[in-house]
Parts: sequence; structure tokens; C-alpha cells
Amino acid sequence: MSEDVIKIERRDTIAILTFNRPKVLNAFNNDLMERTIETVKALNEDDSVRVIVVQGAGRAFSPGFDLKASAERKMESVQDWEQQMKLQFDFIMQFWHSPKPTIAAVHGYCIAGAFELALACDVTIAAENTRFGEPEVRFGTGIIAMLLPWVTGPKQAKELLLTGEDQLNAEDALRMGIINRIVPDDAVLDRALDVAKSMATAAERSVRYTKRAINDTYATMGFNRALESALDTDVLLNAAYDPVKAEFARIRSEQGVKAAIAWRDARFREG
Repeated sequence: MSEDVIKIERRDTIAILTFNRPKVLNAFNNDLMERTIETVKALNEDDSVRVIVVQGAGRAFSPGFDLKASAERKMESVQDWEQQMKLQFDFIMQFWHSPKPTIAAVHGYCIAGAFELALACDVTIAAENTRFGEPEVRFGTGIIAMLLPWVTGPKQAKELLLTGEDQLNAEDALRMGIINRIVPDDAVLDRALDVAKSMATAAERSVRYTKRAINDTYATMGFNRALESALDTDVLLNAAYDPVKAEFARIRSEQGVKAAIAWRDARFREG
């Protein structure tokens, strides 16, 4: 296990958590997810931390879960899938459930599980170059945290999720309510810190209880149960045979992740 898959920096009462696997664009493997869960739990319990900002090192926020690591993982039963996907779900949803404000500062790719993580944060600041989306249906899998219908409308969520769109630009993401602001590529962290400072300066108890009240409103509407049900569906989807998923996995195993993604994308390319 690498000690550097995530990094923490403190700016007074603001904690900056950086995903630090830049060679693979910060793809989420189990090491990174487990260490992030431990770290966020500690930040939640640290009274000197008022706001948590999350970003990615290098050229991207993250393309989501590490496909190479998943190819190497033995998944032989429904229970194996349940355990793995529960880790992924908890990794995403900790940012929603944190008692402290969470801000995602995204750039480059913010795809699949990373897109869901950004949705789980209370505020998302995006660089102009950011690309968003959920390509899961294009290779026979599903959504870990079904947050999108709660953030945008059902028609917009269905169009994005049922086509597997993964090149949504920042302007369209803003129009759909997926992000809060668009800034120049070199200003995304600074703008996120500006928002974080405003939250950190406000009365801590008021901020905490206001976030709780907003989240409780969603819980009253069935938010938590709906996400748990969607996760159960995704476990069954992944545990069952699917010809598209099987072919994607075969190419990934024999030729590598890049070849599998190229095969996936070629199926949707015009002409």
C-alpha cells in the first residue's frame, strides 16, 4: 500500500484532500478508497476542521474506479460483488453524509464513480476543461450511487445515464445543476477555497445543522432507501452474465484497458 495515494493539506480550518495517483489520472483503487474513508472519518472528528475540499493531482480529478484493478480482482459470488460495491458506495457517500461541508474542485475528467463523488459533495467547482459523465451502460454495468436524478431532473438523468454519455461539458453540467460554478482551468482550487472560507467563517453550528436539515429533507423523501435499492440492483447486474460486459472484460484481460475502452467507444462512433 502506498502512503501517498492521498495527501492532506491544512489551510487554517480548511482541509484539502488530494487524490494522488496522477499516473493513472487518480483512478480509484481499494487502497485509495480505504485510506480516504479513514482520513475523512478523522477529519469529521477533528473540531479544528470546518470544511473539506477534495481535488485530484495532475491532469484530472478522476476517471472513476480503476478498471485495471477491477480486472485483477477475483469476483466469484454475489457476496464478493456486495462487499466491493459497498466499499465504493461508502467511499462516495461519505462526502454527502459528512457533518461538515464538502467541496469538490474538479478538472480534466470527472467520470463514473468520480462523477458520483462530485455529486455527493455539497458544492462542486469545475474547471472549464472538465468532462463529466457516466459510461457504465456502455460496458454492461451500472451506477454505484444513483445521485443524479436527485440533483437534476429525471429526463436529464435518464438521457445521460441511459446513453452512457461521458463527454458532458462544464457548460451543460452547470445548466443541469450538476455543478455550481465554472472557472478558468488554473483557478479551480482557488475558487473552491474562496467558497470554503466563506463556509468556515460562518457560525459552525449553524452550518452543521443547516446541512443536516437539507440532507434530512432528502431522507424524508426516500433518498437513502432509493440509493440503497439502486445499489442492490447494481450488485445483481454486475454479478449476472451480460454479453457486452463479458466482451469488454475479455478484451481488457487479453489486450488491456485501453483496448477495451477503444472497443467500447467504437460501438458508439458515427460511421
